[in-house]
Amino acid sequence: MVPLSFAGQEWRLTASGALYWPRENALLVADLHLEKASWFAARGQPLPPYDSRETLGRLAIALRETGARRVFCLGDSFHDADGPARLEPHAAGMLAALTRATDWVWITGNHDGAATLDGTQVEELAVAGLCLRHQARPGEAAPELSGHYHPRLRLTLRGRRIVRPCAVRSDHRMILPAFGALTGGMDAADPAILAALQPARAIDAVLPAGSRLVQYPLWRAG
Repeated sequence: MVPLSFAGQEWRLTASGALYWPRENALLVADLHLEKASWFAARGQPLPPYDSRETLGRLAIALRETGARRVFCLGDSFHDADGPARLEPHAAGMLAALTRATDWVWITGNHDGAATLDGTQVEELAVAGLCLRHQARPGEAAPELSGHYHPRLRLTLRGRRIVRPCAVRSDHRMILPAFGALTGGMDAADPAILAALQPARAIDAVLPAGSRLVQYPLWRAG
């Protein structure tokens, strides 16, 4: 984990893309997209049906590393509305164990349906002055954490193409990377992401590199 300052508070960003909030002893993750492989399989594109196990295993590791007692899932936790019903028994047991052990909040996204899940389900939430929602709301004045865009930093260094999931941070708003094992990504500098974080004075990609935080400028006002 690496330290990260945001909205006047200290956070920890994990290598897996989870964000730990010490003040609330909470872990925030976005875009798990559980059961994405089974969604593709039902449409004639067979993929190994273990993405939910892998994602939940990584989430369990992040909880052990941080000791978090609360979890905020920032939307698109399942790839579609029927995803919870397709969870195979092992993955379903993993999810049940995690939701029993923590105060779990599901924030709905554009992929999520109305399935009944253990924990609390809300469209968005305000916690300690921060707005938690799935998709960044342009023009939002309050500090905001969201997901939806699956940002990835794309660079060419010494002739080598590098692509890494990253968070994207403006003055008082941040978009988390997708946490799911089977998720693609959008260029962190894509105009849609930059527009979603306006108004801003500066927008940066941030990601852990070993024990330090890498901050890469994406946009500057004026």
